[in-house]
Amino acid sequence: MLAVLYDIHGNVVALDQVLKDAHAAGADAYLLGGDFASWSPWPLETIGRLRALPNTTWIRGNGERWLREPPADRPEVRRELTELDSGLGTEEGWLYSLQAQAEVEGVLYVHGSPLSDVESFHAEPQEDDERLLNGVRDRTVVFGHSHLQFRRPGPNGTELLNPGSVGMPLDGDVRSAWATWDGDFAFRRTEYDVERAAAAYRAMGGDFGEFAARRIERGSD
Repeated sequence: MLAVLYDIHGNVVALDQVLKDAHAAGADAYLLGGDFASWSPWPLETIGRLRALPNTTWIRGNGERWLREPPADRPEVRRELTELDSGLGTEEGWLYSLQAQAEVEGVLYVHGSPLSDVESFHAEPQEDDERLLNGVRDRTVVFGHSHLQFRRPGPNGTELLNPGSVGMPLDGDVRSAWATWDGDFAFRRTEYDVERAAAAYRAMGGDFGEFAARRIERGSD
């Protein structure tokens, strides 16, 4: 059984509970879909937990890419990133070097879409779905980035699946969102100590810490 974990964002409180649930469900391999730990209360702890897992496939999210390529088109984000320490130390280079996509059992895993790690699919069909697929046809595409758990048909024989976010879900449900694959995908939700996680983000201080804490408390923006 493959456990599919996206968008942890350094929320090790949530991650620990998800890993317990994954083990209990029989997971023996892990697909780790990016945005792991940068600029969070527990960056190295999160990476340590993930490195200890068996049979892992890692792909890079925009959070890992931004460690070396801050977004030039988003000056407010670029400014904030330069003021914050990622907390990852020597792990930064390795995380930046991760692959942008991976194929496991015929399923394509990306962070945002086959086109971009910062452009992702919506829960409802959109006119630009085909553009975001970037030529991909007749296969299942798994992605994250939007922190919304859903599954739907896409154009050109594709199926689009977002397992949701382990550390910061945004679909109105504060529980961690993830998925398993064992011949087919199953969505999962895991309860964890939301108040503890939010307090840790808030203790980071600044606008970003408060922003992240509110997201965790509400399960939405």
